[in-house]
Amino acid sequence: MKKTALLSRFLLLAAIAFPLSAHAANEKKVDDFAERTYAFEQLDTQLLHSSSLYRYDSGLAFQYPDAVRGIYVTGHSAGGAKFEKLLHLIESTELNAMVIDIKDDLGNITYKPTEDSPLFELGIGKPYIKDPRQMLETMEEKEVYPIARIVVFKDSVLAEKRPDLSFMDGNEVWANGRGESFVNPFLKEVWDHNVDIAIEAAKMGFKEIQFDYVRFPEGFEKRHEVLNYSMGEYKDSDLDPVQRRVEAVTDFVAYAREKLKPYDVDVSVDIFGYSATLPEAPGIGQNFSKISENVDVISSMIYPSHWTSYFGIAKPDLEPYRLVNEYAKVENAKLGELENKPTSRPWLQDFSAPWLGAGNYLRYGKKEVEAQIKALNENGIDEFLLWNAGNSYTEGVDYTP
Repeated sequence: MKKTALLSRFLLLAAIAFPLSAHAANEKKVDDFAERTYAFEQLDTQLLHSSSLYRYDSGLAFQYPDAVRGIYVTGHSAGGAKFEKLLHLIESTELNAMVIDIKDDLGNITYKPTEDSPLFELGIGKPYIKDPRQMLETMEEKEVYPIARIVVFKDSVLAEKRPDLSFMDGNEVWANGRGESFVNPFLKEVWDHNVDIAIEAAKMGFKEIQFDYVRFPEGFEKRHEVLNYSMGEYKDSDLDPVQRRVEAVTDFVAYAREKLKPYDVDVSVDIFGYSATLPEAPGIGQNFSKISENVDVISSMIYPSHWTSYFGIAKPDLEPYRLVNEYAKVENAKLGELENKPTSRPWLQDFSAPWLGAGNYLRYGKKEVEAQIKALNENGIDEFLLWNAGNSYTEGVDYTP
């Protein structure tokens, strides 16, 4: 009797302390941690984000593959007829992942945000992917690992909408020789814009956020004194210009990873392959080791066509195995110096580079793609991503040679 009475009293007290309305609230899907309340008081969001008890559940379940072997997919391909063809490629081979544009190279979001989204009013959504959730549900059914690619600081759309967030050349927004504009990595407002997109992708169900163009424009060291732009919180920094850029880029990566912790996603960064061969890339602010220390996955872009005569190879595009083999040794040594090294998952070349001129390039096919993968595998790197801008990938490749 005493035990029964004690139990009844405990249940009564629990009911008083946790009213029915709170039970009902808990049954609803939590879409925004900042709005979660308890006992009529706003919770400390920093405390909430750092707690392992609170993790956003998209309702989709994806298992991390034995090793990610993925392909790049544009928003147009993901939302169009080519998606089925790419799914078939994955189902019929050892491939198992897609890197899908969620914010593209121009700065557009590749789907239309809903009216309740913080991204809606920006007007940068494009109807390339009509129903991202349905796409992800299909990928879940097919067991295709989903990675959301977000192009960060190369952003012509935002630069034109908000010149104050960009680099000004006189009265005009500065653009490079290809007509592309960048936004300013020194500014936290720019960081938050990209983190907001990343959070929305995580809520959709993507299991990894891949940040690309995490850098200043190429050759910025030649322009940093002539362009007009804000230094933001880095205005009073005692660092030299090179280290200030390195700090801003590294800080963004660390900031984004922290903000994404409640959403149970990995964070990866694309980085120039040559960054691993230098203490840091001085103009663009990329320090391979510092970025690697703040991500789950590092994806060096090591396309043979993009190298000059590194590693004693006069014409790298002609020797894909040798180029990747030499690079892998350098990267392994660099990552080996880190206490908490990320997974290495390089970008490989599945395209030809005729712009290099006759005698300087190969027509890339089965042999050349397999050679790159083989070189990685022999250096203990089992993960990779394939790049083809048009998403037309070589058929008949053995992806586990």
